[in-house]
This record gives sequence, C-alpha cells and structure tokens, in this order.
Amino acid sequence: MTKGSISTNAKIVVTKDQVSCDLSGEAAILNLKTGVYFGLNTVGASIWKLIQEPRSVKEIQDTILEEYEVDPNQCARDVLELLQELSTHELIQIVDEKNT
Repeated sequence: MTKGSISTNAKIVVTKDQVSCDLSGEAAILNLKTGVYFGLNTVGASIWKLIQEPRSVKEIQDTILEEYEVDPNQCARDVLELLQELSTHELIQIVDEKNT
C-alpha cells in the first residue's frame, strides 16, 4: 500500500473526538479537538451513517453502489477521496486489515 492510499480491505472507524448531527439528509460533524465543523452532502451523510459501526471500504462502496446510480469506478474514487478527507480532519481512523 502506497503512502496516502487506502486499501479496500481497510476498516473505517469514526473517532471518539467528534459529534455529528443530521441536517435534513446532510450531516454536520464537529471535531471536538480542533473545534472545526465539517459538512457532508447527502451521499457523504449516507457514508457517515454507514461508518458509525466499523466497516471495510469495500462494504461502503458496495452499499453506495446499491443505493445510488453511479459508475463503479467513480464510486470507488469518490468514496476513497471522502474517506481520505475525513481522515485528514481526524474524524475517522483507517485500520489496515493486515495490521489487525
């Protein structure tokens, strides 16, 4: 796995240092350490709901493909991009399955 890439087998776990709420299908997340708010659109909010329990990247992608009409390659890129952004903002932890 190259630096910065996320394996489809990796488990995604939300951090404890955040609170979130639903805003008419979208989501607002507050990082309690930094005091920074992070907003998610409808699809991002769906992913956020999914990861309230640890899930693999593959499980997240498969669920989004079932719920939305989207090209599988585009879905994979978009999910990985969002997860990377959430990780950068310290809202999730990415646990590589090989290290568990």
